[in-house]
Amino acid sequence: MPLSERLKAVSQLITPGLTVADVGCDHGYLAIYLIRNGISPHAIAMDVGEGPLSRAKEHVRESGLTEDIELRLSDGLCELKPGEADCVVMAGMGGMLMTDIMKRGREVLDGVKEIILQPQSDIGYVRRFLEDNGYMIISEDIVHEDGKFYPVMKAVHGEMDLKSDAFYKFGSILLREQHPVLRMFLMQEMDRLNRVKVSLLSAPETDSVREGLKTVSNDLNDVMEALEYCEGNDPIAVRELYRR
Repeated sequence: MPLSERLKAVSQLITPGLTVADVGCDHGYLAIYLIRNGISPHAIAMDVGEGPLSRAKEHVRESGLTEDIELRLSDGLCELKPGEADCVVMAGMGGMLMTDIMKRGREVLDGVKEIILQPQSDIGYVRRFLEDNGYMIISEDIVHEDGKFYPVMKAVHGEMDLKSDAFYKFGSILLREQHPVLRMFLMQEMDRLNRVKVSLLSAPETDSVREGLKTVSNDLNDVMEALEYCEGNDPIAVRELYRR
């Protein structure tokens, strides 16, 4: 059973040797991959849905790993006790749901060494949540698969201050590393925002249109700031190149 590129990116951020709890495990592929490749000695795969958990159970059985992978029906972290896992993974869910799970499972998360997150939406909100709740992001990656972009981050207990909106939206580590996949995403985002701007400019002027233009302009500024990091040397040239 092949592992998707987005889940491989998740696995690569996990510190080897830790017991991993995969929240929202779906088919159980990540847990199986972690055990088979010696990344984790034990995994707890959890899902809120009986259907996905049943499929995961079958896959674990077929893999011969029933002694190494526990499966639990769980709403978020409800069925995980403090101290049972060193690393908690949440991948493939919306950012608002992810932060809600973290709020409700604070007692469990206080005892883990690291959290690996791959939010599908509200990514800037997730980074702000981490900052406001005593976490620091120490590693990031982003992959492009099937036409979609998947950012992934590793957080530990600590303090951070990202300061810039561009850092919250796109990731300070990815920007400082000038990650090529992030640059691809930023170029596509620039094109998308410019199309929205052109559409708004051609529409009759109303309060909602004016507000929309303000939002798009702010988003464009954040993307341009991010591209300055990715381009590396000449921020003025980058701003002029992408200014509309």
